[in-house]
Amino acid sequence: MAMNRRDTFKLAGVAAAAAAMPSMAVASGKKAAAKKATGKSVVIIGAGFGGLTMAKALRQKDKSIDVTVIEKRAMHMACPLSNGLLGGLDNMALDMFVGDYGQPATKYGYTFVNSEVTSIDRKAKTVSTSTCGDVAYDILVLSPGIAYDYENQFPKWSKEKIAHVAAACPGALMPGNEHIALKRQLENMDDGNVYIVPPAKGKFRCPPAPYERTAMIANYLKNEGIKGKVIVLDTRGGKFAKAAAFKESWADLFKDQIEYKGLTEVTDVDPVAKTITYTEFANDDDEKGTVKTEKYEVCNLIPINKCSPVIAMAGIEHNGAGYAMMDGFSFRSKTDKNVYVIGDAVTHAIPPSGQTAIWGAHRATGQIIDQLNGKVSDPKAGLPAKAANVCFSMVGGKPEEAIMVTLTFTADPSGKLKGKGNVPKPKDGNGKFRSKGTATATREWFGGVMREMFS
Repeated sequence: MAMNRRDTFKLAGVAAAAAAMPSMAVASGKKAAAKKATGKSVVIIGAGFGGLTMAKALRQKDKSIDVTVIEKRAMHMACPLSNGLLGGLDNMALDMFVGDYGQPATKYGYTFVNSEVTSIDRKAKTVSTSTCGDVAYDILVLSPGIAYDYENQFPKWSKEKIAHVAAACPGALMPGNEHIALKRQLENMDDGNVYIVPPAKGKFRCPPAPYERTAMIANYLKNEGIKGKVIVLDTRGGKFAKAAAFKESWADLFKDQIEYKGLTEVTDVDPVAKTITYTEFANDDDEKGTVKTEKYEVCNLIPINKCSPVIAMAGIEHNGAGYAMMDGFSFRSKTDKNVYVIGDAVTHAIPPSGQTAIWGAHRATGQIIDQLNGKVSDPKAGLPAKAANVCFSMVGGKPEEAIMVTLTFTADPSGKLKGKGNVPKPKDGNGKFRSKGTATATREWFGGVMREMFS
C-alpha cells in the first residue's frame, strides 16, 4: 500500500498536536533551576513501551508519586507491526504507529519533558537536559533503548561513509524516519533485488524482526508484481528466532521471492553504485569463503546493536556493549539502589521486545513503589512468569497470516532473569505454524498496547 498525501498530513498533524499539548515541557531558551525532588519523585528517561507503561502504572498505583518522563523525540512511533506497513498489508497506515505524548501525560498526571539528556549527576540526583534545565529525582529509571554500532562492525569505514550508508540503507530497527525512508525506497524501486542484512552478532532488538521483514517485503514484491528477490545475508546458519516457523512460511508462500544465505560476512556497501560486497562461506569449516559483489535495488542493513549511551552517561556498571548490569533478579542497577533500568537496556537474558519492556516496567514499578514506601521487594515474586512475553510476526498478506512465540521468564541460577520460548502450532493452522487467527491476534495485541499507552 503506497503512502499517500493523506498519510503524510496525518503524520504532520499528530506531530503538531503533540507539540501543542500543555502538559509537555518545551524549550524556553533559558536554563531553569532544577525541579526539586519531593521525596517521591521518579524521573524516567525514555518514552518507549517501557517508559510510558511505567509512567502510567506509577501514577495509577500511587498518586503521591511525582513522575517526569524525558524523551528527545517529539512524537512516538512504534516499531512492532511496522514490518506490516513495509509489506503493504491492507488497512495499515502511518497513523496506526504514531502516538502523542501529551495525551497520557495529561490524563494520568505526569510531566512530559521533550528534550535530550545531556548529563546525569547521581550524587546530586539531577538529570540535565538540553533545553529544559535540570530535573531532580529520588528514583531514576533508564529506558533509553538501543543505538547502532557501525564503528565496531565496520572499523575501516570513515564517519562519512557510515553516515552515507546509514541514510541510504536504513536499519529501521529504531523508531523514527528510518521506517518511512525504507518504505519510500520500496515504493520507488524498479525490478531487482532487496538485500536484508540482520545484525551480524550479539544481542539486538526484537530477534524475529529481520525475518518477519523478509516475509513482508517478499509479500510486497509479490503483490506489486516486482521481478526480484529478497536476499538475506545472515551469519546464523539458519538458527534464529522462530526459525522453523519462518522457514516453513517462506517455503510455502514465497519460494520464488526469498533466498536465505546463512553464512555470510558483509564487508562493503556502495550506495552510489548500489552494490553490496560480502563473503559467503560454504559451511562452518570454510575459512576462506567466496567474495561476491552484487547489485541491489534496496538495501536494509541492520548493524550490530549496542545500548544507548545514556547508560554509560549515568556512570553505572555495564557490559562491553553498554547494557546495564543488574542487581540480581530485580530491575535495579547493580551500582546504585536509586537507579532502575528497563526495556532493551538490561543484561537480563530475556528477549528485547515491546512486550518484554511492558512486563519489565510493571515489575520495576512494584519494586520502586515498595522502595519509596520503605518496603522490601522480593525480586523472585511471581516467577516463573508464564507467557511473560508473547511475540507475534506477520508472515503472509493475502490472506494475512502470522506466527507467534510465548516465553516463560524465570529466575535463572546464573543470577539473571531468563526466558525460554515455545513456538506453537495454532488450532486453526491446519498443522502449520502460521494461521489467520494468529494474524488477527497480532493486530489485536498491537492495538491493545497502543491504547494502553496513549488513551
